[in-house]
Amino acid sequence: MKAFGKILGLVLLGLLLIIVALGFALTHLFDPNDYKDEIRQIARDKAHIELTLNGDIGWSLFPWLGLELHEASVATLTNPTQPFADLQMLGLSVRVLPLLRREVQMSDVRVEGLNLRLNRDKQGHGNWEDIGKNAPVAAADTPSPAEQPAEQEAEKPPKPIRLDIDSLTINNARVEYNDEQTGKQFSAESIQLSAGAVHEGASIPVKLTAFFGSNQPVMRVKTELNGNLRIQHALKRYQFEDMRITGEATGEPLQGKTVTFSTQGQLLVDQAANIAEWTNLKLSANQLRALGELKINNLDKTPQLNGALSIAQFDLAKFLDSVGNPLPPMAEGSLSKVELVSRLQGTPTRLALEDLTLKLDGSTFTGRVAVDDFAKQSLRVQLKGDTFNADNYLPAKSESAKGATAARQAEVQNSEAGAMAAGGTTPLPDAPTKGAWSTDKLLPLARLRTLDINADLAFGELTLGKLPIQNAALKASGLDGQLKLDTLSGGLYNGTFQANGTLDVRQDIPVLALQSRIKQVPVERILQAQGQTPPVKGQITLDSNLSGRGNSQKALIDSLNGTASFAINNGVLLNANLEQQLCTGIALLNRKTLSSEPRGKDTPFQELKGNLTFRNGVANNPDLKVRIPGLTVNGNGDIDLRVLGMDYRVGIIVEGDQREVPDPACQVGSNFQGIEIPLRCRGPLELGAKACRLDKDGLGQVAIKAAGNRLNEKLEEKLDKVNPQLKDALKGLFKR
Repeated sequence: MKAFGKILGLVLLGLLLIIVALGFALTHLFDPNDYKDEIRQIARDKAHIELTLNGDIGWSLFPWLGLELHEASVATLTNPTQPFADLQMLGLSVRVLPLLRREVQMSDVRVEGLNLRLNRDKQGHGNWEDIGKNAPVAAADTPSPAEQPAEQEAEKPPKPIRLDIDSLTINNARVEYNDEQTGKQFSAESIQLSAGAVHEGASIPVKLTAFFGSNQPVMRVKTELNGNLRIQHALKRYQFEDMRITGEATGEPLQGKTVTFSTQGQLLVDQAANIAEWTNLKLSANQLRALGELKINNLDKTPQLNGALSIAQFDLAKFLDSVGNPLPPMAEGSLSKVELVSRLQGTPTRLALEDLTLKLDGSTFTGRVAVDDFAKQSLRVQLKGDTFNADNYLPAKSESAKGATAARQAEVQNSEAGAMAAGGTTPLPDAPTKGAWSTDKLLPLARLRTLDINADLAFGELTLGKLPIQNAALKASGLDGQLKLDTLSGGLYNGTFQANGTLDVRQDIPVLALQSRIKQVPVERILQAQGQTPPVKGQITLDSNLSGRGNSQKALIDSLNGTASFAINNGVLLNANLEQQLCTGIALLNRKTLSSEPRGKDTPFQELKGNLTFRNGVANNPDLKVRIPGLTVNGNGDIDLRVLGMDYRVGIIVEGDQREVPDPACQVGSNFQGIEIPLRCRGPLELGAKACRLDKDGLGQVAIKAAGNRLNEKLEEKLDKVNPQLKDALKGLFKR
């Protein structure tokens, strides 16, 4: 037995030496470079590709089947002269014996200098679509049905090949995509990929770095990917554990700025269950920090997204500036404290933020925000807020607008300085001439034309135009360049406010129509909120229906047309003692001098009302009525909104000094009963009644009428002594 074992051992040793010798002989005596043409033909026949081998082929046989290709390129058979891929070197080794069991056990796989070029021509055909296709065959060469080989029996599906690779390395690879239809180009350059041992079900460490670029718009992104990849083919389950992507981006959309970003988490794709998940999601981009999780169901049908997102407090204004999209100047501190928590729901065509809580500079909103259709940018908003100051987010006035405002304020101040309304002895103020409105563009017409929005907002308190609107509600919609304000309503200084309107931006000149109603709101509070000194106090009720055209304040005011009616109850004309003005007029008519001092600087009234007709920025008021104790005021005139000026003629029927001890010069005798004292009011609108003076031209007519009254009084005395019938006849004669 010992001898047999010794002989068997010597035989096996001899066989091994023979195999090693044969391997040495094959690898040293057999040169695969001599068979390049045969290899290229096999590539055409079996893989249907055009393989070009410009470099040497190196190889080894046992125990590894080693292969190295240098300077190789690959093209399609339909276009063999234009390779879509080339490489400097491909090196790999495969164990020979496992191949017999359909197992691929490889050592290191190295790829150097791979270039992959994907091109879509002007007809929309991509060069990758021809990979694996045979070259076109002429009709004459097509074999007849009789010549075609009989169909082979269906083969059983091959057993899956099991991969087992020690490592994979790709250095200095490049992928580019060119679309001749759109002119767009994308590229990935300096690709470096390294992977550890690739085994079924095992954790595979992966690292990838690359530079990505595009030309429309010009963008450049540097990125690095790290993580552990786990592949389970049998279960159709793929995981990317501890995934982390970091990088920097710059380009035209960022206006020269750089965005530093990173994201990480656990990725899972389970094709058997048709789900994909991204858990422990962390995202950062400059100042932005976010956490969340995402889950997608129904991968085999219409994917359904569910998840959650939480964005930590950050400075949105600084973030937008850091990504090259600075906002117009706003109030200091605006958009400096923003945070968000929400559930996510969506499909490939829509995304909704449900159960949203948004904190914005001290304001808190809850509700829902959704894009119902990405292609149409259909925005749907349903939010409820506690307090919100919308004025803080409006662009600041431009320098030209500030200059126009300053010039007009100086004009108003000059007029007010010369008014001396209490005495009323100065000349009538001049009509204003300075424009009151900005020529800056108000609306982004191109953006509004594409807007598809439906908004439903509610606020505990909304500050808009410096007006604090309580329990405000806003509903608005927009589609195809036609925007509609369904309602904007709420409480205002214990009164109510409501407005609705439309905006048509389909043409270059937008058209605005607005209807509004203000009920029992203190008019002085409205004016004070606008930074104006109120000329009047009282509760105003205003109804208006107005329209205008243009894309600036000035254009809208210059084209303003429509109607309005107003009434102010329980009011006071401030800094305007009309009683003193009237007593001065009565004293002149009585040819007396006032002996008492002015009793106050204001004039109370019970009601002030009228109707307005707007035509190209000028409001005509034909029926001004004012009820003051002891006075009846009628007036008519114009309010020129273009310069915020007025020009009124006012007639006042007075009862005179009604105090227990009246000023003798201000007593209204029977001669002045029913006579209107004329006033002329002209100047900046802010002056109010301070711009009113006695109308001396009209005062002459008052004197004539008063003289007629005295003549009638004397006639009455004479006629009392004559026959009554003759008396009536004579009185009729004097009335003609």
